[in-house]
Amino acid sequence: MTPTPSLSSVRQWAGSHGSALAGLSAPLLVVAILALMVLPIPAWLLDTFFTLNIAVALMVMMVAAYMLRPLDFAAFPSVLLLTTLMRLSLNVASTRVVLLDGHTGPGAAGKVIEAFGHFLIGGNFAVGLIVFAILVVINFVVVTKGAERIAEVSARFTLDAMPGKQMAVDADLNAGLIDEKEAKRRRAEVQEEANFFGSMDGASKFVRGDAIAGILILVINIIGGFAIGMLQHGLSAGAAADSYILLAVGDALVAQIPGLLISVAAAMVISRVGKDNDMGQQIVQQLFMSPRVLGVAGGILVLLGLIPGMPHAVFLLMGGALGWLAWLLHKRQNQPQPAEEAPAAPAGDGEASWDDLQPVDLLGLELGYRLIALVDKARQGDLLTRIKGVRRKFAQEVGFLPPAVHVRDNLELKPSAYRITLRGVVVGEGEAHPGMFLAINPGGISTPLIGTATTDPAFGLPAHWIDAGQREAAQMAGFTVVDSETVMATHLSHLMQVQAAKLLSRTETQQLVEHVTRLAPKLIEEVVPKMVSITVFQKVLQLLLEEAVHIRDIRTIVETLAEHAASTQDPAELARRVRIALSPAIVQQIYGPVRELSVIAIEPGLERLLVQALGNAAGPSLEPGVADLLTQKAAEVAMRQEEMGLPACLLVPDAIRSAIARLVRRVAPRLQVLAHSEIPETHTIRIGPILQGASA
Repeated sequence: MTPTPSLSSVRQWAGSHGSALAGLSAPLLVVAILALMVLPIPAWLLDTFFTLNIAVALMVMMVAAYMLRPLDFAAFPSVLLLTTLMRLSLNVASTRVVLLDGHTGPGAAGKVIEAFGHFLIGGNFAVGLIVFAILVVINFVVVTKGAERIAEVSARFTLDAMPGKQMAVDADLNAGLIDEKEAKRRRAEVQEEANFFGSMDGASKFVRGDAIAGILILVINIIGGFAIGMLQHGLSAGAAADSYILLAVGDALVAQIPGLLISVAAAMVISRVGKDNDMGQQIVQQLFMSPRVLGVAGGILVLLGLIPGMPHAVFLLMGGALGWLAWLLHKRQNQPQPAEEAPAAPAGDGEASWDDLQPVDLLGLELGYRLIALVDKARQGDLLTRIKGVRRKFAQEVGFLPPAVHVRDNLELKPSAYRITLRGVVVGEGEAHPGMFLAINPGGISTPLIGTATTDPAFGLPAHWIDAGQREAAQMAGFTVVDSETVMATHLSHLMQVQAAKLLSRTETQQLVEHVTRLAPKLIEEVVPKMVSITVFQKVLQLLLEEAVHIRDIRTIVETLAEHAASTQDPAELARRVRIALSPAIVQQIYGPVRELSVIAIEPGLERLLVQALGNAAGPSLEPGVADLLTQKAAEVAMRQEEMGLPACLLVPDAIRSAIARLVRRVAPRLQVLAHSEIPETHTIRIGPILQGASA
């Protein structure tokens, strides 16, 4: 007995075969197009293909009208090529039929061409020629020319904007607003967008060539029809004109109307601005939703209708309709909104208690009243979600979970200002404007922007606050454009990285110990607090974080403490030993996966002086002049290294590494200081700039 296939197996078979057929659709279409050009086609089959051509053109235009962004119709350049080839192949097939059988009558090339030749132009080939000429002018001079120019400019601007868009993706990734998967998707989208507009720049030439080919085919059909009708079939000039020119004009109109639809679709695709609504919704919202615009237009039409000699009924009717619509919109926009219930005020006549004493927030974010909407989910504010992402990314990179950010309003601030506090002390402040975007100049961009000049609060780069209408232009010019939430989240993330040592309080240290206990219980029980107290452990971690050393490899840190805790309990010495154990990770954090390290060295004479002064067991004693010279030279050399795209890293003897690091931290916070013992054996060094001390 033959088993009956299940419904799921049938669906799987249909899906696999449907995918295979879909993959063969493009090659089969190309083969059909070539067959139309070579093989003789009967009149009824021409009617079928002409109808299909019109249907495809209508479908393409509808897709272009309802898409939200250009990449929603990423196949459009290929569709443009195939539809152009299809129309040209139909022109070749119909030309063959017209020239072979045109003497038999107007129906020789099928019902569609006959209908276009008689119904649309009334059987008058002169009218047909004029209508065809007008369609060609509209298509070739107006639509195609404009679409070609827009495609060319869009392709150039999109390619110029690629670095800025990729930097914006990297900024969101570094701020913890998106994960690596979302970053890859956005980078791929930027690349696809550039490829799409580049393809459209070339594909627009198909539309232009199609319009030119339509004119040439019409002229060839007219001349060839005259010659064949009069010389081969013995027709008079009038009879040849009635038969062949009428068929040629009908054939040209049948191809030109779908060509015009495709040209309009191409113009709609590349002139698309915005991603929130389709073109129809954009037109209605931006053109017919302003009562002032409708009222003024209606009033002008009414005045024109009152002028003697004008068609009063049409002008007055249209003006009255626009005025009535303006009144309805004005009434709807001025309807009072339902008032929100005010929260009941707490009673203020009670006795003071310990509950009135609120502890200082370890990490706080204070907002002006205009920024409150950014944390209100009812108003689509997602600042709280961004802050959660910042904390998650900080924990993944640095190695411990930072304290929660307490967000509250502060009426003493400016309406658009915000303030970041650490243990009640202001560590950063700036301004953000909801609904606007910050265009950051990464360097070297001289394109002027219309907006408010400012600086990026996180890194101090020159920037401008711009409105949403200039966002695309700024991105195309190479600016990194971010919204208000991203500005604040990036600023918070940067300050958390800088203040990581202060964020590691006793509470976070204890939570870190408990977390490590779950992963390696025996290891942590033997070391903390038996060999190293929780206070010393916290101080060692803080010393590492002060110099931007991540503590993710907590197992190596605990194992190193266990190895050296018996000989010393000095947090600075323990931190030095831990740095040596973490040296491969520290070097990779600074240089990346390279084996040759370009370092800054100190001139031998100055180095001996520093070792004598800072390596003194009785306490470091460095002359102020030497200290000022060292910090000044270090800042200058570090800046030159960063301008060349190289890491700024100073290599010094082990005995003075921590003292030098504290000395240069204020003037050159991005300058890393490594000891000789912190260079892994797998790496080599290359001496770069030298800190001179001759003038000390």
